[in-house]
Amino acid sequence: MKYFSLIITILLFSCGNKEAVLLPKSNISIVKDVQDHSPIYIFFKMEGKDTIADVNRKNSIISTNWIFNIDKRLPLKLVIPEIMKLQGKKRAEKAHKNEKAENYYSYADSIGKNMAFLPFTKVYYEIGKPTNGDLVIYFRKGSDIVLINNEEVKKEDVLTHIGRIAFFVKPKVYLLFDKNMSYQEYIETKIQFQKLNSYNDEIPKEFIL
Repeated sequence: MKYFSLIITILLFSCGNKEAVLLPKSNISIVKDVQDHSPIYIFFKMEGKDTIADVNRKNSIISTNWIFNIDKRLPLKLVIPEIMKLQGKKRAEKAHKNEKAENYYSYADSIGKNMAFLPFTKVYYEIGKPTNGDLVIYFRKGSDIVLINNEEVKKEDVLTHIGRIAFFVKPKVYLLFDKNMSYQEYIETKIQFQKLNSYNDEIPKEFIL
């Protein structure tokens, strides 16, 4: 899969419009190629003073891998509810369901100058705070300080801090994100803390507050 721009430009011939998705960027590729895929686009739009997340899934096929191309300027409070709806539709499908089909977020690898993909098929999103969990890690918008069970820890020290905690059993880790965080910052954070995925044997959950 080769791309010659870090901006995806989509021509919507049905209505004669030209729309663009500004992809988030990172300096590492988690997954470099996805075969048998369908695109889903979430555009950044303004209606008056309001920001709108405009979803286009016309070309999505339920049995394929879904690639979500989402504008980096959108806040999570607009993006995640749309993701939840689309995940729900795919999970509820019976007739054409493909158990091997995955969901990926697309982004631009600014070092490799290629498209890259972050899998999130198993993630379940919820709006609000978790009611339990051994480790609740809260990432706030634009902050270098992370709350781990309400204790302030520098972002760069999060993994070291968790590694020092003595657990009798593998902890249940819940990630909590500021609803006003941009999608760009969300993707950067998810990539930076990929190692946290190893703590979850159960279905991973992420919360938006």
